[in-house]
Amino acid sequence: TSGQLPVCKKKGSVVDGGITEQSIQSLENLKYVLEAGGGSLETILKTTCYLAEISDFAAFNEVYKTYFKTDCPARSCFAVKDLPLGVKVEVEAIAHVKI
Repeated sequence: TSGQLPVCKKKGSVVDGGITEQSIQSLENLKYVLEAGGGSLETILKTTCYLAEISDFAAFNEVYKTYFKTDCPARSCFAVKDLPLGVKVEVEAIAHVKI
């Protein structure tokens, strides 16, 4: 997938709140994109997660682990200088979907 930002598809804007709310929205968007392509969170092989502040890692991880309860995919997580729209988090994934 491409990177999923915490943008609410109904409002078309970044969700209100901090890292927790933005992490939830980014992961919900990721789930939606995967399901639209015939996959699911369970088909993810690897995620790459970008945080605007590495100090948000613990809060991000608390949300992340609610989406991946068992057999978590491989993950890389980086702090980056800037993210689009000034968001706090972006998540992308590689998934395997049988056609």
